[in-house]
Amino acid sequence: MTKFTTPLIPATLLRRYKRFLADVELASGEQITVHCPNTGAMTGCAEPGWRVWLSRSDSSTRKYPHSWELVETAQGMACIHSARANGVVEAAVQAGLIKSLQGYDKVMREVKYGEGSRADLVLTGSGPRCVIEVKSVTLCLADGSGQFPDAVSTRARKHLQELQSVVQAGERGVIFFCVFHEGISRVEPARDIDPAYCAALEEALAAGVEAMAWRASITPAGISLVEELPLQAD
Repeated sequence: MTKFTTPLIPATLLRRYKRFLADVELASGEQITVHCPNTGAMTGCAEPGWRVWLSRSDSSTRKYPHSWELVETAQGMACIHSARANGVVEAAVQAGLIKSLQGYDKVMREVKYGEGSRADLVLTGSGPRCVIEVKSVTLCLADGSGQFPDAVSTRARKHLQELQSVVQAGERGVIFFCVFHEGISRVEPARDIDPAYCAALEEALAAGVEAMAWRASITPAGISLVEELPLQAD
C-alpha cells in the first residue's frame, strides 16, 4: 500500500473551478479554497455536496496549503490526484504484484526519453529496458466502464508515439492504465471524447506497444493496486 504521509482531512465539496481550485467546507464549518491536482474534466468526480479528503502541506510557499486527494462518488471511492498513480504502480512493480513486469533489477522514475519526454517508470535489468507511461483513469460510466482520457489530450497522444519509438528500438513500451475509481470494472478508450487518442492507441498496439489496466483499492489510509481489469482497446 502507498500510504499518505499525514492523515487526510475530511470535508464536503462546494465547487471546483479554474481547473486547479476547489472550495470545500471542513467539519468545523469553515470554508477554504484548496488546490485541485487534476487538469482533466473530472466528470463524475466533482459533484457539490460529496465527501472529499484533503492533504495538507507545511510549505510556507504554498498559497493553498491543502490539496484535494479523494472523493466518495455515487459509484465508489476515487483518487483525483492523478500524479499519485506513478507511485502506486511503482509500489506494485516493486512488490512483484504484476507478473508481466517482473524480472527487472531496478525501477526508475522520470527518465528522459524520446523527444523531450520523461517516462513515468523505466525498468532495467539484464535485457532490454521497459518504458512505462502511467495514466490515471477516473471517468466511470453508469455501466462500470472506465474511459480514458476524460478530455482531449495531445500530451497523452504524444506519449503513445514515443512508446512506439521505444518498441521500434527493440525495447518494451507499456501504457499502464491505473484505475483510480473503485466503481470501474473494465477500461476502454474514450472514443466520443478524444477519437484522435483512440486512433493513436490502436496504432501503438499494432506496433507492439503493450497495454494493461489495474484497479486500485482507495482509502483515506492509502492506495494499492488489487486486480487487473479487462481492457477493450479496439
